[in-house]
Order: sequence, then C-alpha cells, then structure tokens
Amino acid sequence: MLPPRGWNSYDSFSWTIDEAAFLHNAQIMADKLLPHGYQYAVIDFLWYRKNVNGSTKDSYGFDNIDQWGRPFPDPDRFPSSKGGKGFKQIADKVHAMGLKFGIHLMNGINTQAVNASTPILDIDTGNAYVEDGRQWTASDIGLTHRTCAWMSDGFMSVNTDVGAGRAFLRSLYRQYADWGVDFVKVDCIFGTDYSPKEIVAVSEVLKELERPVVLSISPGTKVTPALAENITRHVGMYRITGDDWDSWKDVLPHFDVARSFADAKMIGATGLQGRSWPDLDMLPFGRLTDAGVNEGPHRSTNLTFDEQRTQMLLWSMVKSPLMYGGDLRHLDDDTFNLITHPTLLKINHHSENNKEFNYIQSERTSKSDEQFSGSNSVDQTNNDGLVIGLGTCSDESASGWRSSSEDHICRSYETQNGNASFCISKAKLLPTSDGVTLNKEENQAKFRLAGIDNDDGCLDASVSPWQPSSASLTPMFSTCEGHAKQVWELTKKGHLVSSYSGLCATVESNKEGELKTSGAQAWIATGNKGEIYVAFFNLDTVSRKIAVRVPDLEKGVGIKLGRKHLCSCTEVWSGKSRSLSKGDISVVVSSHGSMLFEIQC
Repeated sequence: MLPPRGWNSYDSFSWTIDEAAFLHNAQIMADKLLPHGYQYAVIDFLWYRKNVNGSTKDSYGFDNIDQWGRPFPDPDRFPSSKGGKGFKQIADKVHAMGLKFGIHLMNGINTQAVNASTPILDIDTGNAYVEDGRQWTASDIGLTHRTCAWMSDGFMSVNTDVGAGRAFLRSLYRQYADWGVDFVKVDCIFGTDYSPKEIVAVSEVLKELERPVVLSISPGTKVTPALAENITRHVGMYRITGDDWDSWKDVLPHFDVARSFADAKMIGATGLQGRSWPDLDMLPFGRLTDAGVNEGPHRSTNLTFDEQRTQMLLWSMVKSPLMYGGDLRHLDDDTFNLITHPTLLKINHHSENNKEFNYIQSERTSKSDEQFSGSNSVDQTNNDGLVIGLGTCSDESASGWRSSSEDHICRSYETQNGNASFCISKAKLLPTSDGVTLNKEENQAKFRLAGIDNDDGCLDASVSPWQPSSASLTPMFSTCEGHAKQVWELTKKGHLVSSYSGLCATVESNKEGELKTSGAQAWIATGNKGEIYVAFFNLDTVSRKIAVRVPDLEKGVGIKLGRKHLCSCTEVWSGKSRSLSKGDISVVVSSHGSMLFEIQC
C-alpha cells in the first residue's frame, strides 16, 4: 500500500458537511485530482449528529443510533440514507466516479447506546448476542471510566476482553463494509488517547471482511516511535502530531516529529495492508472553516504561499498521506498546481531513504552575528524551568518519581549546581465520570495531581484536539474534573502512570519542551530511477543562505556522482538548472520558504 491520498471534509466543513456538498466535492476530486492519485473521499466526524439548535461537537442526545447501538447518517443532512440505507447510495455514487469512500469514526461505542442498554447484534445469527446464557447489551461493554477525554458526552471505549465487546465491533464494521466503505479514520484511540486493545481488535475485525478497508488512527498528540512501534503493523496510517491548522506555528512541530520517525525507519514499515505510514495530518489550504465550529467554509487559509509550499514539500519528503482539507469547490490554480506537482507526488510515492540531512551550512542574509551552522540548530534559551510531558513508560525520563510526603509526588533531576526536585501536589478527590469516588485504599495508589498553586488546576493527560498541534506539545493543567484523564498511579518502579492512556509522565527542561526546530533544515531522498532529491527549508523569520557540499551529499545518499559536469541539477520550483561542477549547491531561501533540487546523472 502506498501513502493514501484524498480529500477530507473536516478542515473546510468541521462536522456540518451534508450530502450535496460532499458529492459536489467528490465530483471535483474525481475530475481534477483522481488523475494525480487522490482517490479517498472522506466524510469526517459526527455525520450521525443532528444539526439543530443545541447540537455541538460534544453535546448529548442528538445522535442517530439504530436498535443495535450503531450510528447511522443524519437523514436531514444525508437524505439518501433514509429507510436504513446508511451510506450505501453515497458510496455507490463515489465508486461510480472512480473514487473510494471513507468515513470518520469515534473510538468505542456511543454513550446514548450505553445509557439505553441497546442489544448487541450477533452477525452470525442476525439476532441479539447471547453468551453464558444471557443477552448482552451496550451497558455491559461500555467502559464508563474510559469515556473519550475530549468528547466525554459522546463516546466511550468498548471492553474487548469479552465476547460481547468484540461482537459489537464486528457488527459495526460489517455494516460499514456493507455500505461500501473503503477507509475508516478512527479517532480518540491513539496518542494521549491511547487504546491499544481496541486498535488491535478493530484491525482484526477488518481482516475478516471481504473488502480491503484502510485503517487510519488519530489523534497524534505526544506520539513517539516507541509508542507507535507495536501498533503500526495493525494499521494503514497513523497520526503523529496534533491537529494541523493553517498556522506556521502548527507547521513547525512536524519537522521534529518527522525526523524522529525517519530516524526510527518507520516510514513505510509493515502495516495492515502491507505497509503503514506516519500521518502528518491534512493539508489546510484553500477555503477553510475553524476547529470544532458549527460552520462550513468561510475564510481562506492563513498560510502564505511560501508556507504552503514548505508544508507540501515536507509532507512529500516524509511520504506522509496527502489528504487535502480545503473546499474543492473553490480550488484555485496555484493550490491545484501545488498539490498535484508531479515531482512532489513522485517523491511521495516512489522515493526511498527519506531522512533529514544535517551536513548543510546556513546563515542569515541580513546583518547577524550568526555564523554558518548545522541545519538542526537549537534555539538555546537560559530558562532552566521544567515541563511535564508524556511518553512510554520505557523512556528514561519517565522513571524516578517518588512520594515525598502524603501530599506530594516528586522527581529528582540534575542541575549545574547539583540535584534538585520537581514536585506536584495531590489534588482533592472528585467523583469519577460514573459517579464513583475513590475510596481511601484506592487513593493510596491512584490520585489526581495539581500544581503547587491551587489555581493551576489538575494535571491532564489528554490534550484536546480542538487545540492546534503547536499548543499540544505537553499535557496541560486544566480545571479539575471527574475523568480518568486526570487520574494517576505511582508504581513501585517509580513511574507516574495515567489511568486513562497507560502512558507515563515525564519531566524535561523547557529547552527540550520548546520547539527544537529553527534556522534551516534539509531533507534528502533517492528516486526509483536514480534521482537524488535535496530539499532546503528556511524556518527562520528572515531569508537565509543555505548550502550543501556535493561530497557531503554523496555520503548522505550513499551514491557517488561520477562525472558531475554531466549531471543535471534542477531547482524544481523555478525550473532553473544549476551546475554541480563548483562542488556545492548554494541558494538564498526566503523566510518560511523552501527549495527542492532534483539531481540526475
């Protein structure tokens, strides 16, 4: 499986997409983008929610669910679904266009179904699921202590350890296959919402289906290669960042994350249908909406065209899935030419050895005291403060927590002046989301954590996706509430474990918590016909001169360039040729801009 390409409705419609608007976008995609490999037309979240007064992204009681607790399309927004047809007619129309059809799903089961104790369909008998001599319902399999942290009134995880839980997932995905679904994006299941058992269970269900279905999981907040390594073989693509919106601050974190997955050799690793792909999120170009609002496309992207080219180039060099997010009904020529650029698409599907390349020189072209430096220069600050992060419990920075008193949890760390301690205090107990308060014995092991200042709130292990990726680098202190995302356990091994995701709290300096990316960067890759690709990125606020020596480039790609005077070197954006005979490639790149060179010998 190659990195999927397509269009997703979220960036332009939030959750308000309807049948007419979707099919209009799909037809444009078929006419203009399908020839360039864009084939998945995806309806994003809450397609089952009634768009009426009082209905929002996290409201309760507005979802359409059938007698078996499964969501079905809102018939007012998707009229062809009336009469129990689901998305079958829409999927048929999409397939007739030559496209493939996808939908967004939330992890687990709808809270309305759990509260109504709807029966579970046994797809083998066509009747209610029976095990151990009794009929099971949604209330038996919904994990009320594991509601989605950022949509707690909407969905909760399913108990996949029992047959009834697995039976529900089989009935759910069998229905989607019967509708003609080719792609599912399952949300609130990865990153800080990590639910490995359900990821594996869904993957196993999809393997049983007669039709191949691409499995995409999300969100990607705090995802590391260590967290993803046990999941990649069960999925087709997986988010590795928070939501990416049209802000340069959102684009920047992707450079560091992309580097880590390239270094871990996880680009194109074994996956559900052959390979799996780290997903840098959608391309927020063109006409857009805003995160989580009840409004469709009403504004243009805030990214400059240079920033859009930089984003598209990075996504291509990393071989990320390419999911366009803008309203295709307003697709302009510049954007169309960018997202269908033949060289970028060739790199995205047919390149190898994709990685960051550190052996470049860079300097500002305006007056500055900076000298030539490596592309991975770090913004050095003098702030010795610490921040809390999340990671796998095997991370070195996750160990060393201890109880220093009845009221405080601390972790020691080294400073230039010796050892010091980072401490947070236990918060007062609150009722959990299912109304149960932890008893005294449970409180010895599980607790909530608050900042030393009582106004800081409680340590929150799940970052809301309504915040952009630039704001989701670390977990937050938020208003104390009764949810598992704020419950922690101190283990005998010195790990501070989140009861919600099973991830561990880490401590790192602000220097590490801040964006590591500044100055200039370069990525390299090789093509399937011997091409060498060199991408320069200027992440600075002013223009920079960026240069690479040809001998260093040869070492980076592992290819010796023979008679250099016979090699062609073309800067892709401008189409201008450059000579390699001088022994280097040197160019001035504008602020937030990029340049791509294709070398053929």
